[in-house]
Amino acid sequence: MKKFLTIFLIFFFNLSSLFADDRIKELNKLFKDLKTTNYSIASKIEQEIWQIWSTHPNDENLTMLLNKGSSLVNELKYNKAIDIFSKAINSDPLWAEAWNKRATVFYLSGNFEKSQKDIDKVLELEKRHFGALAGQGLVNIQLKNYNKAIESYEKAKEIYPTMKSPDMMINQIKELIKKQSI
Repeated sequence: MKKFLTIFLIFFFNLSSLFADDRIKELNKLFKDLKTTNYSIASKIEQEIWQIWSTHPNDENLTMLLNKGSSLVNELKYNKAIDIFSKAINSDPLWAEAWNKRATVFYLSGNFEKSQKDIDKVLELEKRHFGALAGQGLVNIQLKNYNKAIESYEKAKEIYPTMKSPDMMINQIKELIKKQSI
């Protein structure tokens, strides 16, 4: 029985590693394809990227936990959502999307410093996370770090050229800077 369990565990971990490698390869391909100038194609690629990010690579229960937290956010139950996302982070601190979801809730609840700390972790784990970069732009607007906000949106635009919010937000920030300098 012990021998069977050992063989099963070796197989499982090798399979998990294979899925992780496939996931990385698929994300790399999608990010390369995201450089398209065709908005419709880019939008479909974006959805595929979000699907991969929102699905835990090897734990269906964590994916369900993330979905539960997202439902709580939609119900405006931010404290409960933070608890759920924290539980997912504690279970797998290398899952960038759990950090991103919690960063979003911190932002929505007005805790911009905590949101920024979680965004820093997201970007440490997935430097191409255009959603976290856009969120970082919003956080920095609230913190009146306008140049840093513009930098965040510019980085998001480099990764995802047809993303609409960076251009719009950069223009709004520049107008805000102009008004404050008068």
